[in-house]
Amino acid sequence: MLTAYIRAAMRRAAYDLLPDNEGFYGEIPAMQGVYANADTLEACRDELQSVLEGWIMLGLAMGHPFPEIDGQTLIVQRDAA
Repeated sequence: MLTAYIRAAMRRAAYDLLPDNEGFYGEIPAMQGVYANADTLEACRDELQSVLEGWIMLGLAMGHPFPEIDGQTLIVQRDAA
């Protein structure tokens, strides 16, 4: 479930080549704050996935809702303690 969600989100990533050979910028538009930049496209993808994973972990810890992406979703359920 988590892997499928991450893969779906990464398929939605958009990348731009930065001017003056400054590398690449990537973001996942449906996920506020999920962006990265790096010298190469591959490094940018890796960093973007790392940022996405951190964004998900924070969202889970805080009980935030997650957007549905290509039929994939994450549902946060809190135990009544």
